[in-house]
Amino acid sequence: MPTLFQQIQAGKVWDFHGGIHPPSRKERTNQKPVALLDIPDRLYIPLRQHIGVAGKVLVKVGDRVLKGQALTQADNAMAVPVHAPTSGMVLAIELHTSTHPSSLAEPTLVLAPDGMDEWRPRKPLDPEQVDLYTLLERIQESGISGMGGAGFPTHIKVNVKQPVDYLIINAVECEPYITADDMLMQERASDIIAGIEILVKLLNPKAVLIGIEDDKPIAVASLKAAIGQKDNYFVREVPTKYPSGGEKQLIQLLTNKEVPAGRRPLDIGIVMQNVGTAFAIAQAVLDDIPLIHRVVTVAGETLAQQQNVLALIGTPISDLLNACGFQAEPKQRIIVGGPMMGFAIADWSVPVVKTTNCVLAPTENELGAAVEEMDCIRCGACADACPASLLPQQLLWYSKAKDQDKLAEYNLSDCIECGACAYVCPSEIPLVHYYRVAKAEIRETQREALKAEQAKARFDARTERLEREKQERLERNQQLAAQRVAQQQASGQASQSAAAVQQALARTQQQSDQPLDKAQIIAERERKKAEALAYQQQKQQAQTATLAEDTAPVTAEDPRKAAIAAALARAKAKKQAEAQPETMEQPAPADIVAPEVDAKKAAVAAAIARAKAKKQAETQPETVEQQTPAETVVPDVPDVDAKKAAVAAAIARAKAKKLAEQAETQPEAKATPQQTLSAEPEEVVAPPDQDAKKAAIAAAIARAKAKKQQNSEPL
Repeated sequence: MPTLFQQIQAGKVWDFHGGIHPPSRKERTNQKPVALLDIPDRLYIPLRQHIGVAGKVLVKVGDRVLKGQALTQADNAMAVPVHAPTSGMVLAIELHTSTHPSSLAEPTLVLAPDGMDEWRPRKPLDPEQVDLYTLLERIQESGISGMGGAGFPTHIKVNVKQPVDYLIINAVECEPYITADDMLMQERASDIIAGIEILVKLLNPKAVLIGIEDDKPIAVASLKAAIGQKDNYFVREVPTKYPSGGEKQLIQLLTNKEVPAGRRPLDIGIVMQNVGTAFAIAQAVLDDIPLIHRVVTVAGETLAQQQNVLALIGTPISDLLNACGFQAEPKQRIIVGGPMMGFAIADWSVPVVKTTNCVLAPTENELGAAVEEMDCIRCGACADACPASLLPQQLLWYSKAKDQDKLAEYNLSDCIECGACAYVCPSEIPLVHYYRVAKAEIRETQREALKAEQAKARFDARTERLEREKQERLERNQQLAAQRVAQQQASGQASQSAAAVQQALARTQQQSDQPLDKAQIIAERERKKAEALAYQQQKQQAQTATLAEDTAPVTAEDPRKAAIAAALARAKAKKQAEAQPETMEQPAPADIVAPEVDAKKAAVAAAIARAKAKKQAETQPETVEQQTPAETVVPDVPDVDAKKAAVAAAIARAKAKKLAEQAETQPEAKATPQQTLSAEPEEVVAPPDQDAKKAAIAAAIARAKAKKQQNSEPL
């Protein structure tokens, strides 16, 4: 049995399920050469004319641009730039009605041609002298995307890593009226083959299959002549049947292979390109001409001249119609694309884009408007005509019910929107319309699901980050706590502090891990209050004890020592008083200084000192003589010791006696200095303004107290 490649070499062509045979009506335009249009007054150039994203705008309003100059920059793999079709000035970058069934506005650059048609500098490439990366870069920079379908970026489609068995060139124009590719093959077959050779260098396929319908004999002859004797280039004529030009249908016709649902032709070793795309690649590489124009079929009985024209990208549809002698009818319809897969436009100023291959202006009789939809009679004609072997009736029901799960189950995504089902429907149901709406809703749902998934991923990442930061803080706190414990252990306070730290960390961890109920919160609050109150009481008791120690009178370590000290103090005071009877008029010792106080204060201080000494002597009087002076220890007192108190008392008695004698000898003296004694060893200063009367009274009080003290003290 011959292999698949042997069958292909033998010229075998297979068939696909379904399909229809509408009237072609191609003879109106396939016998006339491609016409050149004048440059229009305005060009409306959409910034995105392909599947993917728009590029970054490189110009601004008021700039003058040259023909072929890039207007946008491809900053994304799914982006291809757009170029200036001619030289002129940028008037605006604004929203304009799109060439799309939705007629939504899209960002568009408005260019005012200057009529000079001045080119930018061009740099052609030799495909044999450059590497594959340079070729791919030139294809992307030239803005080339698929020109026969949805406009997929060509540089991505031909940049493959896996082996390719067959490169298929789609030259099948199966839809009625359209002859743009037919005329391109008739006039520029050699350029198309040059573009195919560049694709062969990029893909390195085993064979090149050029599929073309059998109703294009001139184009077939032109291609075969351009191919010449090239190996593994095969031109295959396929039966004229709609939609033979569908990607999956043409693959099945030429190779008998079926692309699995949800897969791509590349998955079975096949890459397909349109003849218009191959021509654009040749111009971009060999002549450095970006995709700035294309051949468009302009047909319809309202036109005086039906023909193919080479239109600049951005030319308004109305300019194409007027160039062909358009005479509008009431309720005139203008259709962009063919009668099967095209769509009507309400704004005739929409521009020609890279995927525009046909503009129809039919009369009412030629192509009647859609009639009112009727109920489905379940005839099954739609299923018989479907080239994708789908069940259009079930898809219709699930589309109306918006049951996306069932639509996916019945492979709505495999629908190529060819319109064959609607063409054969006796109930005039616009089946393709329902399928397009359902697909749009599914795409929107998928976008929302993707956004939700991305938002969830961001939320999970944020939660993970916060948890990680929490754990890092906890680890740092534990390390710091361990360092504090080590420091406290070095200072002898480690055990209690470590326990407190561990308890605090445990409580913190417990509180962070398990939320407390109301009763636990109240109990914890009461426990903390009790701890704070106990700490305050303990602190207050410590302060009270310290204050008591500071204010309590200092007693001797031994009562016997206190008694001995008191006796010695009295003896020394008496001896000093007897040894200096005549020196009362002398000033006080240099080391005893009294502040400037009166005699009354001095007497009071002396009396206090004597009382303290007497109290100590009376405590243990029998132990006075049992201690030697060397063993006597005078206890410390807050203000003055017992010895100093005795000395101060003796001095006070002597000075009081002296004052009394002076008062008796000079009763009338007024200017006698008044000397004041103090129990503390400070400087004695007599106030100059003290009168004699007060001095005499103070002296008498001092003598009486001194005499009483002498009589009461035992020797």
